[in-house]
Amino acid sequence: MMSKKEQRIRRSRQTRIRIAIKGVARLTVNRTNLHIYASVISGDGTHVLATASTVEADVRKSLGAAGKGGNLHAAQLIGTRIAEKAKAAGVEKVAFDRAGFAYHGRVKALAEAAREAGLQF
Repeated sequence: MMSKKEQRIRRSRQTRIRIAIKGVARLTVNRTNLHIYASVISGDGTHVLATASTVEADVRKSLGAAGKGGNLHAAQLIGTRIAEKAKAAGVEKVAFDRAGFAYHGRVKALAEAAREAGLQF
């Protein structure tokens, strides 16, 4: 019997292989109960070009006193931030790597916010 985490990692493998073959920058998402993290990784997979997460101090301030990073509003904020940082690093096109998470809820909100902010995927 595989744990939930092992199942998610297993689901993510095929996507990672497909993205690696394309050789494009990859927007990866990690979601925990409290926070959401996004990073843009170079096409060859060697460099992290941009990161954004609800752990950052200024993000926590804008999310309010509790610094709630586990909701849709937080995910949208991170989506917008990662798109701005990626564009600043010269990345316009990315492949979306949801790391085995369902394209639903916070993961979907982050993706749509990043698209609206100008990232193409």
